[in-house]
Amino acid sequence: MIRYELAGPDLSEVRFAISPLNELTLSLRALRDPGRFPLHLPWLRSVGTADLDRETLLALTNDRLWTPDFLNPRPRTPLARLEDELEVVAATPPDRVRADLAAVHFDDGPPAVLAGRPQEVLRRVLTALRGYWDACFEPHWQRMRAVLEADIVYRGRTIVHSGMAAMFADISPRVSLADDVLSIRLTTSKVDYRRTTAGVGLTVVPTLFTRNPSTPISPQEPPVMFYPARGLGTLWTTDRPQAPRALRDLIGETRSGLLTLLEAPASSTELAVRLGVTTTAVNQHLRAMRAAGLLTSARHGRSVLYLRSDLGDRLLDAVS
Repeated sequence: MIRYELAGPDLSEVRFAISPLNELTLSLRALRDPGRFPLHLPWLRSVGTADLDRETLLALTNDRLWTPDFLNPRPRTPLARLEDELEVVAATPPDRVRADLAAVHFDDGPPAVLAGRPQEVLRRVLTALRGYWDACFEPHWQRMRAVLEADIVYRGRTIVHSGMAAMFADISPRVSLADDVLSIRLTTSKVDYRRTTAGVGLTVVPTLFTRNPSTPISPQEPPVMFYPARGLGTLWTTDRPQAPRALRDLIGETRSGLLTLLEAPASSTELAVRLGVTTTAVNQHLRAMRAAGLLTSARHGRSVLYLRSDLGDRLLDAVS
């Protein structure tokens, strides 16, 4: 059990962030044990044909699917850049590299590919991760990020309507907030500590590559909670939604599809992929539907996320 004592009665130190490096590192779980991540199988098939340093990548996790803390740094900004995060990792002290790898492989020690001087090991790891990103993440990152951003918008709406405790409870039955203490029940009893967030705050990070909430292994790490993002089931699908015939006759095939999809927040890029049309065409439809009051929109970073409005809900209910 991890307990974070949140500082401040208004919980103002809780912030959300998206980290490309954390997604990259946590995805090694799916690479190591694909059976635990069936929704990622369409993506994993393409990963299987990529030219990667698989020996190094697979050595960065264990059977419990732990990863070294130095590869999961707390995001410094709400929308971190991979290059900036890799620079942080490159500056990791040698003793820290050695200790974090030993903590992951506490049974038999790190595999041979991670043996040697920590500086050389770190260079090997960074090279492997960079190649992994270029081959397997860069082509899909915009789509992945859209799902993560949509999750954060949803969490923000939950806080506004129901409060912080309700938002944490909605993340997982393993997470609860009471008396300004956030409790996170992990799947392993090997990690158990309590610490305050005073002066550093708590960063909450949605990810596509965890089934349960997780935290750093070490209590010396800045407070971070990773949690499973909503919408993973839609990430790799390109199926067109089947809108009611009456709605298709009324507003057309594409707009009825958009209205059906936008039960949850999504960006125009994500919607274009799922509908099989261009982003430019989707944006034109979205603007028209928002002007008609069928959709609402909210900005998150560089993206605009759309959501069906109350009027849109009523229209869909009327024709269903």
